[in-house]
Amino acid sequence: QVQLVESGGGLVQAGGSLRLSCTTSGIIFSYTNMGWYRQAPGKQRGLVARITSGGGINYVDSMKGRFTISRDTAKNMLYLQMNSLKPEDTAVYYCAADYRGVRYWGRGTQVTVSS
Repeated sequence: QVQLVESGGGLVQAGGSLRLSCTTSGIIFSYTNMGWYRQAPGKQRGLVARITSGGGINYVDSMKGRFTISRDTAKNMLYLQMNSLKPEDTAVYYCAADYRGVRYWGRGTQVTVSS
């Protein structure tokens, strides 16, 4: 059974930082492409960043230079370091795993950035 559990969200002031974590189980993590997505109120869920099993990384332009995605294969963990946060970064952040042709989602963690 695949499980993805996000943690690390919270309330932070503009300009602050948060580090999100995603604990995974039920997948062969080293073979799995992973990603972070977010959904703001009234908006569709969209990509933040993704990292392939081989370590290739892509960011949405608005996150480049502020967010860093990383993975720890030994711990089966995915991370998202978020710096210089802005009120428009407020959203529920989701971890996603593309495993054996299926995309799995965590339940999300709320990030709120106050101005």
